[in-house]
Amino acid sequence: MSKPDTVRFRHNQAILAAAVIAFIGALPLASARSYLLPVLLVPLAVAVWAWRAGTDADARGLRVRALAGQRRIDWDQVVELVTDERGRAVARLDDGQQVTLPAVRGVDLPRLLSATGQTPAETPGQ
Repeated sequence: MSKPDTVRFRHNQAILAAAVIAFIGALPLASARSYLLPVLLVPLAVAVWAWRAGTDADARGLRVRALAGQRRIDWDQVVELVTDERGRAVARLDDGQQVTLPAVRGVDLPRLLSATGQTPAETPGQ
């Protein structure tokens, strides 16, 4: 049995590089006093978030990944995919919830839909 095609969306890896640089830059400050050690947690959390957070889409549904968790959303729960005022992709669910899809922009919606094997519906006037 073949593995289903998965489309992955992740944040720009420059965020990860910036977090590593911030961690190195914070080392002298954190080593000056022991009570400043928690300062290192901020760039560490940003690095883990940049590496982990995103959206995976396959024929079964969406997997929305965050810093410390993930959520699986089946396609039959998704009523529509839209963009918000900031250009981010949002999934509206059948229970009325709206889930912002991490690392997915409005222009990525056709690629997201390609994971389902469907094509986007034609909009009137085009």
